[in-house]
Amino acid sequence: MLLTEWGHNVTDFGTSSPEPVDYPLIIRPVAEAVARGEFERGIVLGGSGNGEAIVANRVRGVRCTLCWNVESARYARLHNDANMLSIGERLVPRDELVPILQVWLTTPFEGGRHERRIRQIDVTTS
Repeated sequence: MLLTEWGHNVTDFGTSSPEPVDYPLIIRPVAEAVARGEFERGIVLGGSGNGEAIVANRVRGVRCTLCWNVESARYARLHNDANMLSIGERLVPRDELVPILQVWLTTPFEGGRHERRIRQIDVTTS
């Protein structure tokens, strides 16, 4: 697996079937594990990636971004300190997947003015 070749520890939460699944049942446990600090980051895949990102972002402490190209991945890390990445396999050409992953995994959070914004994002309302 490419991620392990790059030196990352990988835990696969499923699915191992090409059959349609109720993706919230798979995505939520990944997001919860990231929120608990069991994993530094999480990567989730779906058809468009939209529903997966929505489910992940319902978990407090998760900032899941939907990336479709290298620039969206770069800014997700630089400005938003995204700790989860959602990719839609129907929308991202295979030849762009590896560069997106590389950039998202290696780009550091820029901090500065973005830290204030992250705190504002993480505020909960009742």
